[in-house]
Amino acid sequence: MVTGGASGIGRSVAQRFASSGAFVHVLDIDQDAAKEVVSEIAAIGGNAKAYGCDVSRQESVVAVLDRVFQEGRVHILVNNAGISHVGNLEGTSESEFDRIFAVNVKGMYNCMHASVAHMKANGGGIILNMASIAGTCGLADRFAYSMSKGAVVAMTYSVAKDYLAHNIRCNCISPARVHTPFVDGFLQRNYPGKEREMFEKLEKSQPIRRMARPDEIAALALFLCSEEASFITGSDYPIDGGFLNLRG
Repeated sequence: MVTGGASGIGRSVAQRFASSGAFVHVLDIDQDAAKEVVSEIAAIGGNAKAYGCDVSRQESVVAVLDRVFQEGRVHILVNNAGISHVGNLEGTSESEFDRIFAVNVKGMYNCMHASVAHMKANGGGIILNMASIAGTCGLADRFAYSMSKGAVVAMTYSVAKDYLAHNIRCNCISPARVHTPFVDGFLQRNYPGKEREMFEKLEKSQPIRRMARPDEIAALALFLCSEEASFITGSDYPIDGGFLNLRG
């Protein structure tokens, strides 16, 4: 099950899991976009189903997941739904802060809270949360976003600890910049006429001199949710082109 499954990373994760033979439930606030992902999965011979879900509203999550669980066991939850924000402390309004918290923090809480009882009753499971390097290092003008991703890392550790005895593994991935349609849209909105220049600037801020591709994040997600990673829990995995350790 992939939340935020219609986004760049979520789309790649859903497709990669379906290609491995898994039946994938794709949840997104934009159900039409989720249906597009399901159609793409069907075109490559995979199996998936789309659902509209607002992860920031617990009643929406509970209603959708009740339907999902009635169809059979859900072994894996990938929490990918999230939104971004640009601004420092003074440049972040209360409403903007609340919106980031509602989706990026409460949204993951809602999905995990609605899933752990099902996993416990069915012998265990795997939870993978999408965090960010912004949660563990200082990035300029990312106050609210960094707050939310730091919370994701902390929640991951807590859930991993509390549910060890129930055979539930919980990890998170912390990407650096990933080239998704969101990046292109952000540059078009904020730097009209200078998109190429700013894109190259963002690429060069990575020691590896490029952004990640969504499929590279999806490959790590698939590994962490596989039996090959059965000894891994309570870990935050940077996938950052050397950003954390190789700058300077």
